Parts: sequence; structure tokens; C-alpha cells
Amino acid sequence: MQNNINVDINQTTPVICEECNHTLFEQVLHIRKASGLLTGTGKPSYIPIPVFACQKCGHVNIEFQPKQGKELE
Repeated sequence: MQNNINVDINQTTPVICEECNHTLFEQVLHIRKASGLLTGTGKPSYIPIPVFACQKCGHVNIEFQPKQGKELE
């Protein structure tokens, strides 16, 4: 997330929840697990991926989901 951009708020567009049209979001985490064989440690590792979820209904818009072959559930 970029905090130091210098843009007039009037030149931006709101982000709206695809499910309930709410406009407030909060940062939440997707947690992915990698096997010890992949990490080379012999123990599973957990990878936190920050995303934004609707504060009202919890939905994560497609634009906020991590890029991968199929959508996270």
C-alpha cells in the first residue's frame, strides 16, 4: 500500500464492495501454507498475504485477491 502519493482526492474514484456496495475496507490476511519440502526446512511454513476485505460483509473484491491460477476461497 502506498501512503506517500500526492494526488488530489477529487481526481480519484471510490472502491466499492462487489457484494454489498459498501465503501469501507479493512486489511486482513490470507494465510498460505508451504510444505517443508518446498521451503527446504523440513517444516511447514506459513505465508501471510495482506488483502482488503469489506468492513460490512467481509467480501474480498477480485482486484484485491492475490494473483494465482485460481481464486482463493
